[in-house]
Amino acid sequence: MQKLKFIISGGGTGGHIYPAIAIADELQVQFPDCEILFVGAKDKMEMKKVPQAGYKIKGLWISGLQRKLTLSNLLFPVKLIFSMVKSYFILKSFKPNVVIGTGGFASGAVVKTASWIGLPTLIQEQNSYPGITNKWLSKSVDIICVAYENLDAFFPQNKIKFTGNPVRQDLLSLTHKRIDALAYFALDATQKTVLVLGGSLGSKKINELIAEKLDFFINQKFQIIWQTGSLYFEQYSHFNQKGNVKVVSFIDRMDYVYAAADVIISRSGASSVSELCIVGKPVLFIPSPNVAEDHQTQNAKAIVNKNGALLVKESELENKFDKVFLDLMANPNEQTRLGTNIHAMARPEATKDIVKQIVQLISKK
Repeated sequence: MQKLKFIISGGGTGGHIYPAIAIADELQVQFPDCEILFVGAKDKMEMKKVPQAGYKIKGLWISGLQRKLTLSNLLFPVKLIFSMVKSYFILKSFKPNVVIGTGGFASGAVVKTASWIGLPTLIQEQNSYPGITNKWLSKSVDIICVAYENLDAFFPQNKIKFTGNPVRQDLLSLTHKRIDALAYFALDATQKTVLVLGGSLGSKKINELIAEKLDFFINQKFQIIWQTGSLYFEQYSHFNQKGNVKVVSFIDRMDYVYAAADVIISRSGASSVSELCIVGKPVLFIPSPNVAEDHQTQNAKAIVNKNGALLVKESELENKFDKVFLDLMANPNEQTRLGTNIHAMARPEATKDIVKQIVQLISKK
């Protein structure tokens, strides 16, 4: 059988990059001799994270649209055309069997070009409200894998496959990793560990909250793993000297950080929600209100409405956070209930189901 080749593109944030890497990992499991090439945006985090995961990547000169008039926005049409031309030569040289996109403007350029030259294409949409790139691509691709129902308002219904979001397979079994995880972060096994996740770039509001509440956490004998995001690490790194607080920019061993956690405070981006369902720990969501159609709140409510998590809006933090958090930490039964209920919503086979769709595209070629 001819060696299979795949191009995968997704980036800008961890929410696009890690689903792409999860799909690549599963393709390698099913086709050990396959060849995988990533295409990303130059100077974005995928150019670092994808090689760290063991894959080759080529960069395009492209960036996202800003909400205000900027030079970058004026250059966007030029960048898009330039990136599509470069994508054409990458595709012709590499000759992939299937081209896969997981969101981000680089994926728009390469997947659109692939569809124009007749290559099989698949996109994966993580959110309840699709991003601009995947909406643009939806009419030209062959298959659209989604994690939320009722997306036929945005995508052609005959192309939609409900698979769930791809997640890292090392999250599927965490219990036996707890001792090693606590040692990895130099944490005390006799204290409760609070994990704070603000997304790959970080959350200004959550970081401000945690900085303000550190004495509160320490006085309650909680230890903290605080992921600030790359934009804020320098501002908050000095708190590493304070009590049992571990401040990190980015977390490479997500399996360990989830294994060590007793309770999780998190944004509710789609990929994070999917991972947290797999992990099955009690979660307090603080959705970002600054995203299209407020989809992080919708993502969180989908879990909260089934008694799988707690939610505090940013606007309610000052009045509600202390009570909601302390009530949760004081109630082991509630922690167990939330962990059990969120785990029941997990789709651990999502990555395999997406690869099944990719295989079907190959067979139809």
